[in-house]
Amino acid sequence: MPRLTTRVRPRQAAGPRLGVPAAAHPLMAPGEWAELARPGAPLDWVAFDVAGGPGSRPDPLCAEALAHVRETGVPLLGRLDAGYGQRPRGALLADAARYADWYGVDGFYLDRAPTLRSALPDCGRTAEALRQLVDGPGPVVLAPGAHPFPGYAELADQLVTFCGPWSRYRWSRVPAWTACHPPARFAHLVHGLPAGHLDAALRIARRQGAGTVCVTDRTDRDGADPWSGLAGYWREAVRALGGGGQRPGT
Repeated sequence: MPRLTTRVRPRQAAGPRLGVPAAAHPLMAPGEWAELARPGAPLDWVAFDVAGGPGSRPDPLCAEALAHVRETGVPLLGRLDAGYGQRPRGALLADAARYADWYGVDGFYLDRAPTLRSALPDCGRTAEALRQLVDGPGPVVLAPGAHPFPGYAELADQLVTFCGPWSRYRWSRVPAWTACHPPARFAHLVHGLPAGHLDAALRIARRQGAGTVCVTDRTDRDGADPWSGLAGYWREAVRALGGGGQRPGT
């Protein structure tokens, strides 16, 4: 399988940058969308859905919020549920086409992506089909939340290889094969992170070679989605990663 060009922005010397895996609906979080559209935020990408997918019809509030973020040059990704490789490709591509037609997304974020070697060929075909739906070679972020078979790093623009609580992340390790790839290939999502441990979490991300991070004090307690909104210390995280000026590469 040919290696694909990395389209997610490479990590700068200052360290990792931020990703947003599930922006809340702008009706519920207008202030958060304003933060995402703030010039100079060190964002690699923002993923979103409308109602567990693209919704049943175009949402004008989402379209307006996305337009403001797009003005800053941040890639916008439609969030898709891959069902760990069990979701029929036709259904997944139909949702992806709606994202592309209604919101002009730049690429896609595949939540619950597969990890097994046996699913690699089919996942590669899906990734290529997704790229054909957007203008230009759009990024595909695969988010299994764990380290998959190493071959997935050859077909994804970025892999989310950690998704879990700070209590587990602080003791986490990465397999040796990850050192063969640039930091832009990996993202870590850490929830339940107290503000006082933000610097420690960023040091771990740098040490483990993650080019993109999402950190939040939100938790998954009582079944809550910790990624459904920005961290309470969002601006502190932006400053810690050198936000406030022009985005590198722009």
